[in-house]
Amino acid sequence: MNIGVIGLGLIGGSFALAAKKHITNVVLFGGDKKVNNIKEAIEKGIIDYELKSKDYTKMDILILAIPVDAATDIVLNLLDKINDNALLFDVGSTKYSICKMVELHPKRNQFLGTHPIAGTEFSGPLAAFSDLYFNKTQILCETEKTRPDLLEWAIQFFRSINMNIQEMDPKEHDQHIAYVSHISHISSFMLGKTVMEKEDDEKAIFDMAGSGFASTVRLAKSSPEMWTPIFKQNNENILEVLNEYIANLEQFKSLLENKDWSEMHKQIKDINSIKKILKGIPESKT
Repeated sequence: MNIGVIGLGLIGGSFALAAKKHITNVVLFGGDKKVNNIKEAIEKGIIDYELKSKDYTKMDILILAIPVDAATDIVLNLLDKINDNALLFDVGSTKYSICKMVELHPKRNQFLGTHPIAGTEFSGPLAAFSDLYFNKTQILCETEKTRPDLLEWAIQFFRSINMNIQEMDPKEHDQHIAYVSHISHISSFMLGKTVMEKEDDEKAIFDMAGSGFASTVRLAKSSPEMWTPIFKQNNENILEVLNEYIANLEQFKSLLENKDWSEMHKQIKDINSIKKILKGIPESKT
């Protein structure tokens, strides 16, 4: 089986390594706009060969793991080039735009929109590892539009690497992910920005930074090349969530200004119930 990966960063590289670990007789091809990423991926054993456009027709599976704006730019061209029995799936953090883009393509049934809820703050081929997706959720969108045999292969592959499958409408996906992922990254970026602007003594920051601060700003180390396009594509949903978030911050500020410690205690106690919602979710870099 020939599997091609376009985008050899953490996500694409980890899928390649997972495929090598769980699929017999697989040959991995990989492409990336950064030549050094291709070199590192070959040296690390993530891929066997460089993936070139002339190779697309030879692929049984093609994984699109590049920033979401770049993915929508090339997805139709990729569908044009793959053979009639190949599966193309993307792994972007927004789903509505790309699903809308491919809806009228003659090979629409050879496409599957996915979003693995997994990752770290690190990027590039050297950050990839085969168990990134262990016990992580894989969201699938519009599965009814994917050819049954290709969908079955994808589901079996995701299950073989111990992913938990969940189906979701692409528009609903983008709305929900704005709350649980995109706003988290914005909060982390802005907290990092605020501290860096306010605190001139960088050593003091590091000396005083406990695990709470470190975990909160961890996402601020995420790639701007990946996240700026995500914020662009999911702009409407993010603005809605951001308005709600800002309103809550303003309300908390008001409690501080009015020294309403009783109400603050009550609200924090109420918010503590999130522990029940998150029970069983491992505290990992996702």
